[in-house]
Amino acid sequence: MLLFLRLFRESYLFALRAIISNKVRTSLSLLGITIGIFSIISVFTVFDSIENSIKKSIETLGSNVLFVQKWPWAFGGDYPWWKYMNRPETRLNELELIQKKSIASEYSAYYVGTNRNVKFEGKTLENATIVGVSYDYNKVMPFELGEGRYLTQTESQSGRGVAVVGSDIATKLIGENIDPIGKRISVFGIKVEVIGVFKKEGNTIGDSDDNLVLLPVNFGRNYIDLNADNIGSAIIVKAKKGVSNDELRDELTGIMRSARKIKPSAEDNFAINETSVITKGFDSLFNVIAVVGWIIGGFSLLVGGFGIANIMFVSVKERTGIIGIQKSLGAKNAFILFQFLFEAVFLSLLGGIMGLLIVYIGTLIVFYGFDMTLTLTTGNIMLGVIVSAIIGLISGIVPALSASRLNPVDAMRSGN
Repeated sequence: MLLFLRLFRESYLFALRAIISNKVRTSLSLLGITIGIFSIISVFTVFDSIENSIKKSIETLGSNVLFVQKWPWAFGGDYPWWKYMNRPETRLNELELIQKKSIASEYSAYYVGTNRNVKFEGKTLENATIVGVSYDYNKVMPFELGEGRYLTQTESQSGRGVAVVGSDIATKLIGENIDPIGKRISVFGIKVEVIGVFKKEGNTIGDSDDNLVLLPVNFGRNYIDLNADNIGSAIIVKAKKGVSNDELRDELTGIMRSARKIKPSAEDNFAINETSVITKGFDSLFNVIAVVGWIIGGFSLLVGGFGIANIMFVSVKERTGIIGIQKSLGAKNAFILFQFLFEAVFLSLLGGIMGLLIVYIGTLIVFYGFDMTLTLTTGNIMLGVIVSAIIGLISGIVPALSASRLNPVDAMRSGN
């Protein structure tokens, strides 16, 4: 053990002296490793953060929620698009039928969305997301309120002009230091009372409630044509505990086919979507992106590997005399081999750590400059370190072998 520690110390000192004595050469050679690790880990960091944000958003919906809609979330390329285009949108009367006939569902709600300008005392917030929902929406699509309350059943059924708004609506339109509860904002040119504010989500990937105005659908139907075929409506249904998605899907299919009087031989003119479709789609996408990240970074790592190998060959040549002296004093081939391999790995790790440091600085800039969360995970740090070490090991093996096989007499002569 003591011998190993001495060997480790000597190898470390040799590597450190090589860096100090040849700063420019070493820095330029390590640049490839630094850029390669930065390229790979930055790609993984960005897309891991996006993936986590998307999956977190999907998980809030719950795995036992189905969406009855006009369009499927995934379909083959051979399916004629015009069949989807000609489908009717989901209707409020179909929600009522599901609520009346469904045994497998616990809650169900209607959703329809559009974009409009929202005004308050002469100020305008453009292109806000306006959502009309039925009463049980908060039970099938859970969310957090920062202040205020949700719609009451009376407000929902009567279509009263009340709204739950996003934090951006409250701060940017009404004012940061003004209590938004009870204020009246203008939507569709009509005044509505703010009764609640969604908890701030910040700059997330995907949909955010920060720019949202949620209204009772019975209020929104006065300004949105619910009989139109391009409104993007949905009926969201949550299964009872112990009921599988397949059971609920079969039941909903029967109810919807009955409601639309579809003949037994005819195909469905509606889609029943679930969150697993999104998850699988994103998994495939991120797998492709991971491959692209490796390809992009791989070229830099290849260049960096050649740079490390070049440093090591030069180092072997410069220290030929020292190698001869070490061997004449009894140093074994394994000692010399380890010494040069350690130096190669050390140099490569140094380049990799510099790349990781740049990625970390980038995450801080994004967090404080753009209010977005990018996380350099432990897994990605370990990946960067391991890849760097492997590149150093591969790059240093040939120079280290050539150094270990030198004849001590010839080495000392060459050194002189």
